[in-house]
Amino acid sequence: MRSPLVRPAVAAERLAAGKAVLLDVREHSELEEASVKGALHIPMGEIARRVDELPREKPILVMCHHGMRSQQVANWLIKHGFTNVENVAGGIDAWADEVDSAVGKY
Repeated sequence: MRSPLVRPAVAAERLAAGKAVLLDVREHSELEEASVKGALHIPMGEIARRVDELPREKPILVMCHHGMRSQQVANWLIKHGFTNVENVAGGIDAWADEVDSAVGKY
């Protein structure tokens, strides 16, 4: 099953309203280049062993650099019982374009 996509602007609205959790699955070094305040950071390679850190009561919006890794993580989460997961289309790169240019691009 492929997780649905959500545009960065919609994801930002949900995050600001406290209606979702933004999960950033990029590597630690990538956070130095660009990051979204309030995001939960768990690198893709650590998801399986840290899955218990994820809330099941709120929607999870998964983000990476451009949307490929986050799609894989979102699909994995759905396969492992998470029911409300969406991939942020275009990742943090699109977030910088659509939501907040101060986030930066790399």
